[in-house]
Amino acid sequence: MMLLIDKYAYINKLASVHPLEKMTFSLGLLLLSLIIRDELISLITFIVMSAFIILGAKIPWQYYAKLLLLPAFFLLSSLLSIVISIVPNTTVLPTYLWAIPISHWTIFIGNDSFITAQQLLFTVLGSISCLYFLILTTSVQGICYVLRQWRLPTLFVELVELTYRFIFIFLNSMQKIHLAQQARLGYQSPMQWLRSISMLIAALFAEMFQRSRELNNAMQARGGEAVYWQNSISYSKKNWFGIVAIFTFLILFGGFYV
Repeated sequence: MMLLIDKYAYINKLASVHPLEKMTFSLGLLLLSLIIRDELISLITFIVMSAFIILGAKIPWQYYAKLLLLPAFFLLSSLLSIVISIVPNTTVLPTYLWAIPISHWTIFIGNDSFITAQQLLFTVLGSISCLYFLILTTSVQGICYVLRQWRLPTLFVELVELTYRFIFIFLNSMQKIHLAQQARLGYQSPMQWLRSISMLIAALFAEMFQRSRELNNAMQARGGEAVYWQNSISYSKKNWFGIVAIFTFLILFGGFYV
């Protein structure tokens, strides 16, 4: 999954767009959706971002749908905990849409909780689509380039780059070790599975520690100077005009509608 995300970040049709434009567009709509917290604005944000992802960046819609399913479990569990309430039978129920008594308890869905869950659903969809647009169309090097332009602390930006780099090293090492264990029939029984998993974790920890030491030695050999990615993409007045137009429409529409 992570490897495909990184692949699409480099080969999508919007890869040639300046990363500052994409970050301004996605993070701006994200903040707008969170601030206004209106179902219709969040739905419009989700539709606009999905259209840019599928039609603009040419990301396969099947893969995008799989990405949307990743947070579905957490979202569904949150919505159920908000919508469904359980109180004793002696409690006076607020205005509700549905209720059923069971023994000494009453399970019901209140109007206010349903409205809150509905607002949360659309806000999450709009927010997730903004983040997916950013990670599917912009490489980490481009994101860190913009973060440096925004004068964020150098230590923070370098930690982001190193963490992202070690994710792929970690996945590659894990796949190799797991494949070797499978070849030796290390997962045939529950006890073998537990033993293999513990050995896998120990081996990964040792390898990551060794890799980090090698990286530190390499950086010290260069005098501690990091080589940063340089952006050669120019800004587009047409893109900035489109971003401003979308923001203006959503702000005016949101203010009028709300």
